[in-house]
Amino acid sequence: MGHNPALTRQTANMRWCLQNTFRKNDFRPLQRDVIVAVIEGHDVFLQASTSFGKSLCYQLPAVLKDWGLTIVVSPLLALMVDQVNALKALGISVETINSNTPQPEKKRVLQDMLCGHPGTRLLYVTPELCATEHFRRQLLVVHKQGQLIRIAIDEAHCISQWGHDFRPAYKELSWLRKNLINPPVPITAVTATATPRVRSDIIDILGLDVTRLKLFNTPSARPNIHYEVRYLEDFADDYSGAEDSQLSNILKWLRAIRTRREARLGAEEVAQLPPLSGIVYVGTRALAEHLAARLSSDETISAVPYHAGLEAENRSRIQERWKAPHPVQPSAEGKKPPTFSIIVATNAFGMGIDNPNVRFVVHWTPPSSFESFVQESGRAGRDGCAAASIVYYGLPERDRVQKFIYRDTEHHRRNGLENREAKLESFGKVIRYCESITRCRHELIKEFFGDFELEELGSQLPPSTPAPAGSTSPCDFACDFCKEGRGGLSKRRSKMASETEMSLLYADFG
Repeated sequence: MGHNPALTRQTANMRWCLQNTFRKNDFRPLQRDVIVAVIEGHDVFLQASTSFGKSLCYQLPAVLKDWGLTIVVSPLLALMVDQVNALKALGISVETINSNTPQPEKKRVLQDMLCGHPGTRLLYVTPELCATEHFRRQLLVVHKQGQLIRIAIDEAHCISQWGHDFRPAYKELSWLRKNLINPPVPITAVTATATPRVRSDIIDILGLDVTRLKLFNTPSARPNIHYEVRYLEDFADDYSGAEDSQLSNILKWLRAIRTRREARLGAEEVAQLPPLSGIVYVGTRALAEHLAARLSSDETISAVPYHAGLEAENRSRIQERWKAPHPVQPSAEGKKPPTFSIIVATNAFGMGIDNPNVRFVVHWTPPSSFESFVQESGRAGRDGCAAASIVYYGLPERDRVQKFIYRDTEHHRRNGLENREAKLESFGKVIRYCESITRCRHELIKEFFGDFELEELGSQLPPSTPAPAGSTSPCDFACDFCKEGRGGLSKRRSKMASETEMSLLYADFG
């Protein structure tokens, strides 16, 4: 590519824009490389963990350019609204058109979009809006005016029937590359979770130009997270006994953390510190309410439920408190402040909630997909400090989740048999991850997400810190297998079920 003074000026101004507009001190590893590729006009595919800051990679170039419009396609209304509000608070010209947008505001946004020199730099829309003929005609007008500079597609894995969050409207986004031509409008596709098959679908369906495509990814397994599986004893039909045993296990773990913290810092100093934050993911709204109440019965824990059944005002209050530096309200006089602040949530919680200080994520039951497991566990340790991911795993819950997947996919048959097969295949990876007693958990996550294949395709990675010289652990002992070895895991797993049940499980899942 020849010398372009405008591009040179934009890349030179990147750090100034980062610090003065976005109020961030520095780029995270690899972020600058992605942003430069966007500024240079490449198609870009970015697969990065939830802590990476993927949105900055299309937001900052849109702001740097002093003209033109970037369209951002997002599947989640709450995430869209959060990002728009955050950008407006920074003084950035951003708008959204969604199902809640009042008609007068929608008219104003569209008038600006079509005026020939839009003041809006980023416009957030849903994939369903992009599939309408009316909006497509408007995109063609903006493109003809030379003002449509990029399409950014968030949660790009939704485009594939082999993805865990397939949205039929996402497949219609293939229209963009086929019709926004002469010149083609560059596309950025970002996701936190994509298997090799899903990646292939994203690139093919969106028509990304493989001759000028820039691939970037971060390791799917976060090096600062300690991954662990805890096997639940078989209580047959004694559900209360099983729950009490599991609750006792997590409370014992939390008390051990508190004891070590007090031994290191002193009880008085610990009492002055903000509580340690954690998320416990559960499968149902009722369990979220029930478990939060049981955890809160311990005076060292403040636990609140979060699920889609709560009123919007209550959910917003919990989210705002969660994002605050001190996530728990001041204690009543004479009462000790809690050591732990825990959200007990369904998977309705987490998207776009940027709390860098989460120290642990616990899956109370096996997650229904491997992609959601990696995404949810990745909400721990976003500050780069040590964090923990724990999955509680037992055969009854395994079977319950599997039956739920069958029922759910039967109810949504319009999504096709491929989508059912994809969901069962993804849950099969959850089972293999939990059942494995012979491999490093970090290595398993990388294998299941095809990290090694991305490297072969020339994807750019952030610089990594190798394990210390002489270490026998690929993850520097940041998982239960590398810490306990096969013997330790085998002993713990043996309490979960009989040998007959275990052999049947291996017959099904290899």
